[in-house]
Amino acid sequence: MLGKRINEQRTSRGWSQVELANRLGVTKQTVSNWENENIQPSIEMLLRLAEIFHTSTDYLLGLEQVPRLSVEGLPDAAVAHLCLLITDLQLGNS
Repeated sequence: MLGKRINEQRTSRGWSQVELANRLGVTKQTVSNWENENIQPSIEMLLRLAEIFHTSTDYLLGLEQVPRLSVEGLPDAAVAHLCLLITDLQLGNS
């Protein structure tokens, strides 16, 4: 599940494995191995993945089915703007 979620999060942002690797300071081969479930990231790297993807470790691990968006560090005005955008997108999909 973790490898699939890393791949989904990476590709949804339009990032290559090389781009994600560069953001995390690892090799492309490491990212490939994570995505193919050949190896698992360390706990430290799992936390960094959640941070870079703005989601929870529980989502990445498959313990939650719905991704959560972290707005930590954003000003209140930006959070309000995101809430409006989410509402608009939900109404558009109804």
